Amino acid sequence: MANVASNHELVIRPTRGWSHLDLAEIWRYRDLLYLLVHRELVVKYKQTILGPAWFVLQPLLMTVVFAVIFGNVAKIPTDGLPPMLFYSGGLLGWNFFAQTFQGTSSTPVANASLFGKVYFPRLVVPLAAVISSLLAFAIQLLTFLSLFAYFKIFTSTSSSFGLSRDIVLLAPLLVQIAALSLGVGLWLAALTAKYRDFTHLSSLFIQLWLYATPVIYPLSQIPARWRWVVLVNPMTAPVETMRHMFLGQGGATMSQSAFAVVTTLILLLSGVLVFTKVERTFVDRA
Repeated sequence: MANVASNHELVIRPTRGWSHLDLAEIWRYRDLLYLLVHRELVVKYKQTILGPAWFVLQPLLMTVVFAVIFGNVAKIPTDGLPPMLFYSGGLLGWNFFAQTFQGTSSTPVANASLFGKVYFPRLVVPLAAVISSLLAFAIQLLTFLSLFAYFKIFTSTSSSFGLSRDIVLLAPLLVQIAALSLGVGLWLAALTAKYRDFTHLSSLFIQLWLYATPVIYPLSQIPARWRWVVLVNPMTAPVETMRHMFLGQGGATMSQSAFAVVTTLILLLSGVLVFTKVERTFVDRA
């Protein structure tokens, strides 16, 4: 029996340096990843009356509010698109980013008790947030397509929008948004582990980022001399590109998309390195 036990001995050592990232170890904990994804989807709306319907109602209500406030009251143009489709198309990519960011950035605080009980690769928790947000995106995409079909079939605005051939690039675009939100979320998670002030700043941060992204206004409405400020935002190109994919309006240039991809890679790689460096002190700081 002693010989059998020794063959299954597991040695856990602290990470050293900035470049320690064991992807094979993360794969070995894929069952835990599945359980955490299930937890993210179930616990979030546990003991609510509507349950998973909130995945549909929340973006739909935001779309209605934006259409009333910014479309009818503020009279912000929508490049000839029906306001409901314009705002819904912008929120499609933005909600995926925001939900992933919020789930990732809260990792140290929301899972402090779990980290203190058992060992597992800490990066599994942020990855679970990415996957659960992707499933929520799929549900919200069905809602958007329902709106798309309604306006295409039953209204006179059907000629003003349509699917673009670039729709085939949706999967790479989702990977980019997921990587960007994961990178920024890991940075904030690492900072939150040391400074709890960032738990209060994350909500404000994501709200300000929303208004710096062309979700409620078209990129064409920004004066040319100030447009570079919005284009520095790495979420501008993905939001514009997704709107172009589904509605045929807007879109980002190749240089703008390339800049967003490079920025995403930098934030993702640096975020993973900082997170793996700080994860050793999550329990001590909890």
